[in-house]
Amino acid sequence: MSRKTAKYWHSEGDNSVRCELCPHGCLIRNGKRGICRVRRNDGGVLISDAFAEVISLSVDPIEKKPLYHFYPGSDILSTGPRGCNFSCGFCQNWEISQKDGATNHIEPSQLVSLAEEHSSIGIAYTYTEPVIAFEFVIETGKIAKEAGLKNVLVTNGFIEQKPLIDLLDVVDALNVDLKSMNDEFYRNHCGGRLEPVLRTIELCKKQGTHIEITNLLIPSFNDSEGDIRALVDFIETIDPLIPVHFSGYYPCFHFTAPPTAIESLLRAFEIASAKLPYVYIGNRRTEFGTDTFCPQCGNRLVSRCGFSAKTVGIDNCGKCNNCGRSTDIVGSWTKN
Repeated sequence: MSRKTAKYWHSEGDNSVRCELCPHGCLIRNGKRGICRVRRNDGGVLISDAFAEVISLSVDPIEKKPLYHFYPGSDILSTGPRGCNFSCGFCQNWEISQKDGATNHIEPSQLVSLAEEHSSIGIAYTYTEPVIAFEFVIETGKIAKEAGLKNVLVTNGFIEQKPLIDLLDVVDALNVDLKSMNDEFYRNHCGGRLEPVLRTIELCKKQGTHIEITNLLIPSFNDSEGDIRALVDFIETIDPLIPVHFSGYYPCFHFTAPPTAIESLLRAFEIASAKLPYVYIGNRRTEFGTDTFCPQCGNRLVSRCGFSAKTVGIDNCGKCNNCGRSTDIVGSWTKN
């Protein structure tokens, strides 16, 4: 395990340190760890045990992140650390996010080489919460950018503003998991707070970083019409062109609520589509909610089946090949 001094912390005296990476602001005594379980106080110095230690590694379709407006149809090398700064009772990856499983040591340069070997468009930091591996993402991301690769972050968005700005220097696209527009939901079921997540979304958009939103609908917890309208209204105020993905939940970890009904996903799709042009349904087979259409003329831009995608209505300049409108999709035709 690499010994890597963490960034964003300060000494509190008596060998205690205060972590400044995420809004938890953990006060960590000597020999103890923060909520994320990978930032450790070693003799009054904050150490990142997540540096170059990955718990999962795979080549995935970019659509699996999900990112539908960022190099559709491409593959991306995906990895993540063990641990998380949330404790969601419904976590779909709880075996690696809420338990201290075995990791593999991979240096930043090795990870970039693996991405190149697999003809990946870049590296996705995902599966658990990549923010807690901040130092590893930053160092790997810089090497990846120098190699002409893309960096993608799939995150809960619970991070302080200054480290987020550092990340956005190397990150090309994010999918932020906006779990609810109810702060009580975050406090009771995630061990977090809503406001920092909204701030992250706003800052990403302000910085010009490509962003998409995922909302996991859990029956009777965050799937009411009021819940959905509040989320849609927030996104509309930030930018109505932000793609939104409604995903179906399955009973997992501590949650025993029934799986999300297709009808619930279709209702969310209908409500959101009244205000937002790019709305998608995930984790369920449906007749619609997968393809991308031009908001101006209705031309099919991207056709999808499962995690497979094919651009069918986009010209070499990234415009709709029927009406010439910008497709709002980042691809090989752009400079992003």
